[in-house]
Amino acid sequence: MRKKLLSALTMGVFVAAGLMSQSVAQAATTNTKSTAAKSAGAKKSKPATAKNTTAAPAKARKAAAADQWQATRQLAVASTAALVVEQGGSEPIFQKNADVVVPIASITKLMTAMVVLDSMPNLQEAIHVTDDDVDYLKGSRSRLNVGAEMAREDAMLISLMSSENRATHALARHYPGGLSAFVTAMNRKAAELGMFNTRFEDPTGLSSNNVSTAKDLARMVAAAHRYPLIREFSTTSDAKVVVSGRLMEYRNTNQLVKVPTWDIGLSKTGFIQEAGKCLVMQARVAEKPVVIVLLDSQGKLTRIGDANRIKRWMETTQASAARKSGSA
Repeated sequence: MRKKLLSALTMGVFVAAGLMSQSVAQAATTNTKSTAAKSAGAKKSKPATAKNTTAAPAKARKAAAADQWQATRQLAVASTAALVVEQGGSEPIFQKNADVVVPIASITKLMTAMVVLDSMPNLQEAIHVTDDDVDYLKGSRSRLNVGAEMAREDAMLISLMSSENRATHALARHYPGGLSAFVTAMNRKAAELGMFNTRFEDPTGLSSNNVSTAKDLARMVAAAHRYPLIREFSTTSDAKVVVSGRLMEYRNTNQLVKVPTWDIGLSKTGFIQEAGKCLVMQARVAEKPVVIVLLDSQGKLTRIGDANRIKRWMETTQASAARKSGSA
């Protein structure tokens, strides 16, 4: 009995060993087939490389957009509201509080100049400064005495170049229908330009009720740039004009018009206490015609510093993009 049990156990071991060998062999065969299938699959998937190649430009565009977004985060301006937009374009290159309605001070004078020129007046005709043109609201100073006489063209020059308030007010007062008709024309022009968040109450900007947004002012700058005389007068660095028979010298309130590294096509500054220091420009920066709007800057040179920061940022961003494009 004991011999039969040992014999049976021995037989069971051999059978089990045989089954295990067969299982191992089957597993090896299965693994070999699986490996071969994977290898074949890998060979078949190689054509997908061609698809990835065609998708490369899209990836490059996404990377460039990401770089631009990252660069935008790195630009910091001190002005409360700011906007940089390519001239003729709608998408902002940079913006900060661009939809906030704020007082705009003497940026107003660009609209004043457009309304004057739209009436096609005789630019050589003499206009006079009267007591009505004196600023009793803010008490701002002027070198033009009551009774001063000058050509309408010279009044516009010193209005745009030097932000001369009495000259500006006299231009509006000599408009057909008088001052009231002039302000009405200013608001009508703003509506025609799509400046729906803008309101004018006076032609000089001394009133804090002259309000707008950075986006609206970008529209106004682009429109004003279409007037050759506004481009010329607003970017003249200094000039002598005849006032009551004698020469008077005036300078531009924007010191950047004299800087050779800037290519400025239109410029206007502004300041009243409620608006802070403001600056708008049309300029060519990084080989692009752009409109720059800076509102409510605190400090004497803040708006100039912001303009220079924007210029450096745009030039650096473009140079970086060009290098990446060249290495792609």
